[in-house]
Amino acid sequence: MLISAVAGFSISIALIVAIGAQNAFVLRQGLRREHVVPVVLTCAASDALLIMAGVAGVGSLVTGRPGLMMAIRWGGAAFLLCYAALAARRALRQGALLPTERPPATLGATLLACAAFTYLNPHVYLDTVLLLGSVAQQHPHRWVFGAGAALASVVWFSALGVGAQRLAPLLARAVAWRVLDAVIAAVMAGLAVALLLG
Repeated sequence: MLISAVAGFSISIALIVAIGAQNAFVLRQGLRREHVVPVVLTCAASDALLIMAGVAGVGSLVTGRPGLMMAIRWGGAAFLLCYAALAARRALRQGALLPTERPPATLGATLLACAAFTYLNPHVYLDTVLLLGSVAQQHPHRWVFGAGAALASVVWFSALGVGAQRLAPLLARAVAWRVLDAVIAAVMAGLAVALLLG
Protein backbone atom coordinates (compact mmCIF):
# COMPACT_ATOMS: atom_id res chain seq x y z
CA MET A 1 0.00 0.00 0.00
CA LEU A 2 2.82 2.41 0.86
CA ILE A 3 4.42 1.83 -2.55
CA SER A 4 1.15 2.75 -4.29
CA ALA A 5 0.75 5.90 -2.18
CA VAL A 6 4.34 7.04 -2.84
CA ALA A 7 3.99 6.28 -6.56
CA GLY A 8 0.77 8.31 -6.74
CA PHE A 9 2.35 11.21 -4.87
CA SER A 10 5.53 11.18 -6.98
CA ILE A 11 3.84 11.02 -10.37
CA SER A 12 1.25 13.64 -9.41
CA ILE A 13 3.79 16.13 -8.05
CA ALA A 14 5.91 15.74 -11.19
CA LEU A 15 2.88 16.58 -13.35
CA ILE A 16 1.53 19.44 -11.25
CA VAL A 17 4.77 21.39 -10.67
CA ALA A 18 5.03 22.38 -14.35
CA ILE A 19 3.93 25.98 -14.78
CA GLY A 20 0.44 26.21 -16.13
CA ALA A 21 -2.71 28.27 -15.97
CA GLN A 22 -3.81 26.95 -12.59
CA ASN A 23 -0.39 27.42 -10.98
CA ALA A 24 -0.03 30.94 -12.39
CA PHE A 25 -3.44 31.86 -10.99
CA VAL A 26 -2.62 30.48 -7.51
CA LEU A 27 0.74 32.28 -7.59
CA ARG A 28 -0.90 35.60 -8.45
CA GLN A 29 -3.53 35.19 -5.73
CA GLY A 30 -0.82 34.30 -3.22
CA LEU A 31 1.22 37.34 -4.15
CA ARG A 32 -1.83 39.55 -3.80
CA ARG A 33 -2.71 37.79 -0.51
CA GLU A 34 -6.26 37.58 -1.77
CA HIS A 35 -8.55 34.63 -0.95
CA VAL A 36 -5.51 32.32 -0.84
CA VAL A 37 -6.98 29.60 1.38
CA PRO A 38 -10.24 29.24 -0.60
CA VAL A 39 -8.27 29.17 -3.87
CA VAL A 40 -5.85 26.52 -2.57
CA LEU A 41 -8.76 24.44 -1.24
CA THR A 42 -10.66 24.76 -4.52
CA CYS A 43 -7.65 23.69 -6.60
CA ALA A 44 -6.76 20.78 -4.33
CA ALA A 45 -10.38 19.58 -4.05
CA SER A 46 -10.86 19.85 -7.82
CA ASP A 47 -7.70 17.86 -8.50
CA ALA A 48 -8.74 15.24 -5.95
CA LEU A 49 -12.16 14.94 -7.60
CA LEU A 50 -10.65 14.54 -11.07
CA ILE A 51 -7.99 12.10 -9.85
CA MET A 52 -10.61 9.92 -8.17
CA ALA A 53 -12.72 10.06 -11.33
CA GLY A 54 -9.70 8.78 -13.24
CA VAL A 55 -9.07 6.03 -10.68
CA ALA A 56 -12.74 5.03 -11.03
CA GLY A 57 -12.23 4.62 -14.79
CA VAL A 58 -13.97 7.72 -16.14
CA GLY A 59 -11.05 8.33 -18.51
CA SER A 60 -12.28 5.65 -20.90
CA LEU A 61 -15.62 7.47 -21.21
CA VAL A 62 -13.94 10.81 -21.97
CA THR A 63 -11.61 9.41 -24.63
CA GLY A 64 -14.62 7.83 -26.30
CA ARG A 65 -16.19 11.26 -26.89
CA PRO A 66 -13.94 13.32 -29.17
CA GLY A 67 -16.62 16.01 -29.54
CA LEU A 68 -16.52 16.66 -25.80
CA MET A 69 -12.73 16.94 -25.81
CA MET A 70 -12.89 19.31 -28.79
CA ALA A 71 -15.41 21.56 -27.02
CA ILE A 72 -13.25 21.62 -23.88
CA ARG A 73 -10.17 22.38 -25.98
CA TRP A 74 -11.74 25.35 -27.81
CA GLY A 75 -13.45 26.71 -24.70
CA GLY A 76 -10.25 26.40 -22.69
CA ALA A 77 -8.18 28.11 -25.39
CA ALA A 78 -10.66 31.01 -25.62
CA PHE A 79 -10.62 31.47 -21.85
CA LEU A 80 -6.81 31.37 -21.68
CA LEU A 81 -6.48 33.88 -24.52
CA CYS A 82 -8.86 36.29 -22.76
CA TYR A 83 -6.90 35.98 -19.52
CA ALA A 84 -3.63 36.45 -21.45
CA ALA A 85 -5.03 39.64 -22.97
CA LEU A 86 -5.99 40.98 -19.52
CA ALA A 87 -2.55 40.16 -18.10
CA ALA A 88 -0.85 41.77 -21.12
CA ARG A 89 -2.99 44.88 -20.67
CA ARG A 90 -1.94 45.12 -17.02
CA ALA A 91 1.72 44.65 -18.02
CA LEU A 92 1.58 47.36 -20.71
CA ARG A 93 -0.34 49.92 -18.71
CA GLN A 94 1.83 52.89 -17.73
CA GLY A 95 1.87 53.57 -14.02
CA ALA A 96 0.16 50.27 -13.25
CA LEU A 97 -1.01 50.05 -9.70
CA LEU A 98 0.43 47.51 -7.34
CA PRO A 99 -2.00 44.64 -6.79
CA THR A 100 -2.30 45.66 -3.14
CA GLU A 101 -3.60 49.06 -4.30
CA ARG A 102 -6.31 47.53 -6.47
CA PRO A 103 -9.68 46.75 -4.96
CA PRO A 104 -9.81 43.03 -4.12
CA ALA A 105 -11.95 40.77 -6.25
CA THR A 106 -14.93 39.22 -4.53
CA LEU A 107 -14.58 35.68 -3.24
CA GLY A 108 -17.24 34.49 -5.68
CA ALA A 109 -15.49 36.02 -8.71
CA THR A 110 -12.14 34.61 -7.57
CA LEU A 111 -13.50 31.09 -7.10
CA LEU A 112 -15.28 31.28 -10.46
CA ALA A 113 -11.99 32.19 -12.15
CA CYS A 114 -10.24 29.42 -10.22
CA ALA A 115 -12.84 26.88 -11.40
CA ALA A 116 -12.44 28.10 -14.97
CA PHE A 117 -8.66 27.68 -14.85
CA THR A 118 -9.22 24.16 -13.57
CA TYR A 119 -12.16 22.81 -15.55
CA LEU A 120 -11.67 24.64 -18.86
CA ASN A 121 -8.10 23.38 -19.20
CA PRO A 122 -7.91 20.09 -21.14
CA HIS A 123 -4.41 19.47 -19.76
CA VAL A 124 -5.94 19.04 -16.31
CA TYR A 125 -8.09 16.18 -17.64
CA LEU A 126 -5.16 14.64 -19.49
CA ASP A 127 -2.99 14.68 -16.36
CA THR A 128 -5.56 13.67 -13.75
CA VAL A 129 -8.38 11.68 -15.32
CA LEU A 130 -6.47 10.03 -18.15
CA LEU A 131 -2.80 9.72 -17.17
CA LEU A 132 -3.05 9.27 -13.39
CA GLY A 133 -6.23 7.23 -13.85
CA SER A 134 -4.58 4.81 -16.26
CA VAL A 135 -1.45 4.43 -14.09
CA ALA A 136 -3.66 3.82 -11.04
CA GLN A 137 -5.30 0.87 -12.81
CA GLN A 138 -1.92 -0.89 -12.84
CA HIS A 139 -1.48 -0.68 -9.06
CA PRO A 140 -2.93 -3.30 -6.73
CA HIS A 141 -4.12 -0.52 -4.42
CA ARG A 142 -5.43 1.96 -6.96
CA TRP A 143 -7.43 4.02 -4.46
CA VAL A 144 -4.34 4.39 -2.27
CA PHE A 145 -2.46 5.50 -5.39
CA GLY A 146 -5.22 8.07 -5.99
CA ALA A 147 -5.02 9.27 -2.38
CA GLY A 148 -1.25 9.76 -2.73
CA ALA A 149 -1.79 11.70 -5.98
CA ALA A 150 -4.45 13.89 -4.33
CA LEU A 151 -2.13 14.54 -1.35
CA ALA A 152 0.53 15.80 -3.77
CA SER A 153 -1.97 18.36 -5.04
CA VAL A 154 -2.75 19.56 -1.51
CA VAL A 155 0.96 19.86 -0.67
CA TRP A 156 1.83 21.69 -3.90
CA PHE A 157 -0.99 24.23 -3.89
CA SER A 158 -0.48 24.95 -0.18
CA ALA A 159 3.24 25.50 -0.73
CA LEU A 160 2.57 27.69 -3.78
CA GLY A 161 -0.02 29.84 -2.00
CA VAL A 162 2.03 30.31 1.17
CA GLY A 163 5.35 30.56 -0.68
CA ALA A 164 3.97 33.27 -2.95
CA GLN A 165 3.10 35.39 0.08
CA ARG A 166 6.74 35.24 1.13
CA LEU A 167 7.76 36.60 -2.28
CA ALA A 168 5.52 39.65 -1.91
CA PRO A 169 8.30 41.91 -0.49
CA LEU A 170 10.41 41.16 -3.58
CA LEU A 171 7.53 42.29 -5.77
CA ALA A 172 6.80 45.51 -3.92
CA ARG A 173 7.43 47.66 -7.00
CA ALA A 174 4.99 48.18 -9.86
CA VAL A 175 7.61 47.24 -12.46
CA ALA A 176 8.01 43.79 -10.89
CA TRP A 177 4.28 43.19 -11.20
CA ARG A 178 4.32 44.34 -14.80
CA VAL A 179 7.05 41.77 -15.54
CA LEU A 180 5.08 39.06 -13.72
CA ASP A 181 1.94 39.93 -15.68
CA ALA A 182 3.94 39.83 -18.92
CA VAL A 183 5.20 36.34 -18.04
CA ILE A 184 1.69 35.20 -17.12
CA ALA A 185 0.33 36.60 -20.40
CA ALA A 186 3.00 34.72 -22.36
CA VAL A 187 2.34 31.46 -20.50
CA MET A 188 -1.43 31.72 -20.98
CA ALA A 189 -1.10 32.58 -24.66
CA GLY A 190 1.36 29.73 -25.17
CA LEU A 191 -0.97 27.25 -23.48
CA ALA A 192 -3.89 28.48 -25.59
CA VAL A 193 -1.92 28.06 -28.82
CA ALA A 194 -0.78 24.58 -27.71
CA LEU A 195 -4.41 23.63 -27.09
CA LEU A 196 -5.53 24.91 -30.48
CA LEU A 197 -2.71 23.10 -32.29
CA GLY A 198 -3.68 20.02 -30.32
